[in-house]
Amino acid sequence: MRSLFTIGLIAAWYSSNIGVLLLNKFLLSNYGFKYPIFLTLCHMLACSLLSYIAVEWLKIAPLQRVRSRLQMLKISALGIIFCLSVVGGNISLRYLPVSFNQAVGATTPFFTAVFAVVMTGKREGWVTYVTLIPVVTGVIIASGGEPLFHLFGFIMCIGATAARALKSVLQGILLSSEGEKLNSMNLLMYMAPIAVIVLFPAAIYMEQDVTGITVALARDDWKFLLYLLFNSALAYFVNLANFLVTKHTSPLTLQVLGNAKGAVAVVISILIFKNPVSVTGMLGYSLTVAGVVLYTEAKKRNM
Repeated sequence: MRSLFTIGLIAAWYSSNIGVLLLNKFLLSNYGFKYPIFLTLCHMLACSLLSYIAVEWLKIAPLQRVRSRLQMLKISALGIIFCLSVVGGNISLRYLPVSFNQAVGATTPFFTAVFAVVMTGKREGWVTYVTLIPVVTGVIIASGGEPLFHLFGFIMCIGATAARALKSVLQGILLSSEGEKLNSMNLLMYMAPIAVIVLFPAAIYMEQDVTGITVALARDDWKFLLYLLFNSALAYFVNLANFLVTKHTSPLTLQVLGNAKGAVAVVISILIFKNPVSVTGMLGYSLTVAGVVLYTEAKKRNM
C-alpha cells in the first residue's frame, strides 16, 4: 500500500512539473499571452494563498515561525532571487522550445558547483568536476544544433538557471543555523508574498495595460481564464509534490527522478508543439543529461 502511495506521489510530481511547463509554453507562445511577468505574478499569488492553506489549515507541514527581522531579511533575499529565476524561465519560454529550455535548465549542477566554490569555498572531488564537462559541452552542442535558437531567450534561460542555483546555495548559507532552517513548504509560504510585492509593480510598469488585456481575454474566451487559474494552481502543486516526494523518498531520489523528468518533458513537448529538432540538438541534450546523471552518482559517492 505504501509503495502504491509513493508511486502515486511520483506520478503527481511528474504530471505537475511537466504540466506547468507545457501550459506556460502554450500560454506565452502558442496562445499569444505575451506577459511572462504577469504570469509569474499569478503563480506567486496562487503559491501565497495555497501554501498558507496547506501549512496553517491542512497541516501538511508543521508551521515554522520567523524568529527575527534578520531571518525575514534573509528570506526576502531568497524570495527575490527565486522570483527572478521563475520570471527568467517564463520569459525564455516565449522564445525557445521546451526541449531546448530543458537542455539549458539541466546545467543547474554546473552553476551550483561554481557558486558553492565562490561563496563558501566548498570544493568537491575532482571526479565530480569532471562530470560537469559533458553537462556544459552538451548544451553548447545543443545550442549549435537548435533550429529555433534565440539569443535573448537563451540568455534569459541561462540567467534563470543560474538564479535557481544561486538560491539553492544561498539558502544553505543564510538559513544554516538550526533555529533558522525552514522546510520547503514554510519557505515558499514566506517567499511567495515577497515575490508578489516585487512582481506587481514590475508587471504594471513593464507590461503596460496587462490587467486590462487579461480581463478582455477572459471575457472573450472563458477557457483562457480556466487555463490561467489551472496553470497558477499547478505552479503551487509542483512545490507541494516536490516536498511530499522528498519526504516519502529522499532528496537523491528526487534528483534522479528530475533527470528523467527533463527527458520526458522534451519528448512530450516535441509531440505536442511539433517544434523541429535536429540530430545534433538531441545528441547535445543527451550528453547533458548523461553528465547530470554522472554528477549525481559522483556526489552520492562523496557523501
